[in-house]
Amino acid sequence: MRPEMAKVLAETEKVISGKRDVIQMILTALLADGHVLLDDVPGVGKTNLAVAISRAIQMNYRRVQFTPDVLPSDLTGFSMIDRQSGGFVYHAGALNDANLLLGDEINRASSRTQSALLEAMEERQVTVDGTTYPLRKPFCVIATQNSIGAAGTQFLPFAQVDRFLVRLSLGYPDYAAQMEMLRNRQGVNPLEQVQRVMSGEELAGLQKEVQQVASGDAVLDYITRLTLASREHEAVAVGISPRGALFLDRMSKAYAFLDDRDYVTGKDVRAVFRAVCAHRILLKEDAQKTVNDVLDDLMKTVENPDRHSRGNLRK
Repeated sequence: MRPEMAKVLAETEKVISGKRDVIQMILTALLADGHVLLDDVPGVGKTNLAVAISRAIQMNYRRVQFTPDVLPSDLTGFSMIDRQSGGFVYHAGALNDANLLLGDEINRASSRTQSALLEAMEERQVTVDGTTYPLRKPFCVIATQNSIGAAGTQFLPFAQVDRFLVRLSLGYPDYAAQMEMLRNRQGVNPLEQVQRVMSGEELAGLQKEVQQVASGDAVLDYITRLTLASREHEAVAVGISPRGALFLDRMSKAYAFLDDRDYVTGKDVRAVFRAVCAHRILLKEDAQKTVNDVLDDLMKTVENPDRHSRGNLRK
């Protein structure tokens, strides 16, 4: 692993134990300059995870607890008339000064409020009363939605789900991890022990380096065949979109970069395939398979380029 990100991982693990694979995937998404959707039950550490990362990487952290009465202007800001000048003065919202925004229980917000995030996530800016305000760099949204306690919630629009680079789940800790968590919190808050090991500017620099990682034609062909096969699968109503293919390439580059390589292999694509693509597939109503079954089928039937083209992966 790249030494810079290994330090961030070590600091984050002071707070979240036994979830190295998930933390590594979130760090990969940060390197890929993407957003993360955590689909999980309450109380497994989603908020602590986001805070720990924001402290290890010195970034402005903001948290919004989404409820039905949260308004779009709470996120994007609003203009108010100034009595002294007679003109309008812009008051910033939660998005404006955030490098890392935790949107807690995003599926409890209204559709209007959910859609207010779309421009920020896609274009890294907000527009209020015809004026555009750029967001900080780097900028990442980590949003959570709970599958438990569905009263008062609504599914995220498919167009918004598609904006998230990855969808992940922390899940419950095993025995050893929970015992470690309990021991570490005997009179001490582990968040206070997290040290800054990277700046936001350094992360932005690494994101630019990720863009230079090479995806050769053999890898691009593999991504294309995987996405095309998803659209033709008998159980699938909506397959992986072209945006999904672009995100799969971007995430694969970040995964290779995290492994300290300047080129992508089929193994990288397969490592991030579920996280990037599971939320981009809609099944037919009469489908006899789950989304995970479909992803398994695709990885079994679509040939991996590593078997024949290892020497051409850089090209």
